Amino acid sequence: MATPVRRPRVAVISPFVDKRHGTERCLAEQIERLSHTYEIHLYSSRVEDLDLSGITWHRVPALGGPHLFAYVWWFCANRFMRWREARFRGITPDVIYSPGVNCLDADVASVHVLFSKVREQEVGRSTTSDWLVTVHRRVYYRLIEFLESKVYGRADIYLAAVSEKTAQDLRARFGPKKHLNVIYHGVDGGKFNPQKRKELRDGGRAELGVADDAFAILFIGNDWSNRGLPYLLEAVAMMQDPRAQVIVVGTDSAARYREKVERLGLSGQVFFLRPRQDVEFYYAAADAYAAPSLEDTFSLPPAEAMACGLPVITTRATGVSEIIHHGEDGLVLENPTDTKTLSEWLTRLASDVEWRKHLGSAAAMTAPKFTWARNAEELRTVIDSALESRKTRG
Repeated sequence: MATPVRRPRVAVISPFVDKRHGTERCLAEQIERLSHTYEIHLYSSRVEDLDLSGITWHRVPALGGPHLFAYVWWFCANRFMRWREARFRGITPDVIYSPGVNCLDADVASVHVLFSKVREQEVGRSTTSDWLVTVHRRVYYRLIEFLESKVYGRADIYLAAVSEKTAQDLRARFGPKKHLNVIYHGVDGGKFNPQKRKELRDGGRAELGVADDAFAILFIGNDWSNRGLPYLLEAVAMMQDPRAQVIVVGTDSAARYREKVERLGLSGQVFFLRPRQDVEFYYAAADAYAAPSLEDTFSLPPAEAMACGLPVITTRATGVSEIIHHGEDGLVLENPTDTKTLSEWLTRLASDVEWRKHLGSAAAMTAPKFTWARNAEELRTVIDSALESRKTRG
């Protein structure tokens, strides 16, 4: 009897995996599909929402406490566990894949955000009066920035950026990269589509208290300041339309924005809500999606909103704008702070139902081109290239 051929063994390194966070959602979708091609060994402290039937999970002990210490522990613990597995069980990977900076020895890394750029944006932007929190955050960012230079700066590593914008940032930081690919996020077409939105629409609006004649603008995400919530609120105030309502979904503190809402005369028109697992509920209740982000590599909500058939407004500073054809299947602000233009677009979307339908229908045709199957297949090509490179190096 012929000996079965062993599939290439891929070690995947990530602190946690689930389908409720951007980077981790992407990873979950990838390895579920790649488990049919590779022998996947997942080193992670927590795993949820993931089909583990074709994946070997090596649970890495987690450490509580401040994020900085938890990260340092994770960084060391996953390395020790992989050494132990190789030394005593013979589990040696052919390729190591890391979403972000989770180890120094990754062969392939997907880049969802550059912390060196995040740290630059933090300079001069105080988000808390707690000096201890500020110091902790700055030290953490400095550490990640240092590790990014050690990992992403290597000549032999294969990098997969989530947008061309991110790829350009990598080149700006580390110079020309021989092995650099752009792999856009995918969208779950079974969950996010016009038919699902239509089915959930009436119930969603009723549950949220959105009137039939209201124009509901959806905003989803965290770091509301960076995602442009202040500018969106100002633009809605400029509409002077009592039918306009803003549904803000995220985990940021709403307290700091309530005074602005009052000052802008938007009382009763802005609702701050917590995330829920069936996020399609929010898309169904909305008439448009808007997030004038100051900086974003590739946020999933705009793409999901497009897949649902919503007209979407984003900015040139976001990676997701790269899949939008301005004026055809979405709207792209050149300047995130241009509240006048944003207000004009929202006003027209609120009054011009045909234009709204046209943009939404076109968006629903564009977004499904970017599937998780496509994302995983493009990553497979990168991993195969890394495998071939390792064989050549011997």
